[in-house]
Amino acid sequence: MNLTALLPLGAICRGRKYDQVLAGARDVFMADGFEGASVDDIARAAKVSKATLYKYFPDKRMIFIEVANTECQRQAESAMDSIDSCAPPREVLAQTGRHFLSFITNEFGQQIFRICVAESDRFPELGRSFFESGPAVMRAEMASYFAEACGRGELKIDDYEMAADQFGQLCKADVWMRLMFGVITEVSAADIDRVVDNAVETFLARYGT
Repeated sequence: MNLTALLPLGAICRGRKYDQVLAGARDVFMADGFEGASVDDIARAAKVSKATLYKYFPDKRMIFIEVANTECQRQAESAMDSIDSCAPPREVLAQTGRHFLSFITNEFGQQIFRICVAESDRFPELGRSFFESGPAVMRAEMASYFAEACGRGELKIDDYEMAADQFGQLCKADVWMRLMFGVITEVSAADIDRVVDNAVETFLARYGT
């Protein structure tokens, strides 16, 4: 789901420097967070005037929502383009899990999550929008894949969406909470392989045929 679909029609305008503004905003938000970022800083990073910036976006909140939407869409498209849904479940799950865990544990993925959670009390639409563009997309795509795999007799699942949620949570095991609470500062490729490999084995032990 596109985050901007939750916003008033005409709230965001696109023009020649739209992508330039988004790129500058992304850098500023990731460096300073939502609260610390200023419209002046975003305009400076994007190398546009404040008048140009406001031509595209009415306020900072809308800029952040569009930055998050664009990145989440890019990640989802990248994941789906690189995965053969007709491959054996073990292969599909491993590829999906690695892509998912790599994104949520990289710097940008962490920043989006922290900013949305931190600002969700003041701007509830941020949290809802993040969920719809991120976790909900993965849930829907995985549920759709599970339906296909079950139709081929490769998996045995009654509740596709529940199974999708369970796989997502398995892929967060061990590293996600420790990363969010600062117990660890980074997640290595070896950590990702270990967590995802175990997630796949656990999932197939429950739903494999």
